[in-house]
Amino acid sequence: MTNLVITLPINGDLVLRSLVVDDAPALFLLVDQNRTYLREWLPWVDAQTSVEDSRIFILTTQQQYVSNLGFHTGVWFRGQLAGVVGYHSIDWTNKSVEIGYWLGAQFQGHGIVTKACRRLVDYAFEEFKLNRVQIRCATGNKKSCAIIERLGFNREGMTPQAEFLYDHFVDLYIYGMTADEWRARMGNAGRTQELPNGGRS
Repeated sequence: MTNLVITLPINGDLVLRSLVVDDAPALFLLVDQNRTYLREWLPWVDAQTSVEDSRIFILTTQQQYVSNLGFHTGVWFRGQLAGVVGYHSIDWTNKSVEIGYWLGAQFQGHGIVTKACRRLVDYAFEEFKLNRVQIRCATGNKKSCAIIERLGFNREGMTPQAEFLYDHFVDLYIYGMTADEWRARMGNAGRTQELPNGGRS
């Protein structure tokens, strides 16, 4: 049977680990505690109304991994589930992928998202051997845009009214990074000290 659990340590406080069905109550609690905060920029919050919805999401992420289309992980900070980060379906033909993420408000201020995204960018280029990583972000979400720019991504353009957010459309910036650009920017320091097995190509 395929091992559905990926564990990517970042430091002593922070680890990325695949979500399993037993994590559904903790995941739903985190969403429920942060509804107002998350709803400002994420369109799926109102659809998460029960632990069962979180369980279905986790099963969907497991199927994504089994189908060799990437993976999502829980972001675990000092033993607590703090958020989720992951790949949207990998485009193997064009060797590209998009990264998405969210974090509970109570876990802000520790550089968690920056470190988690850096880990997934490394993994995309070094383990999956992809050529391009993309991140999209609402133009008004200044904090999230700052994270992406801190990682060195290039703002490549803006798509007007690209996402419907409950009762209005928002414009999205498109940020991109190629493998060559990432390696040139990061050098040897761009890779974390340990890259555990778990990637599939």
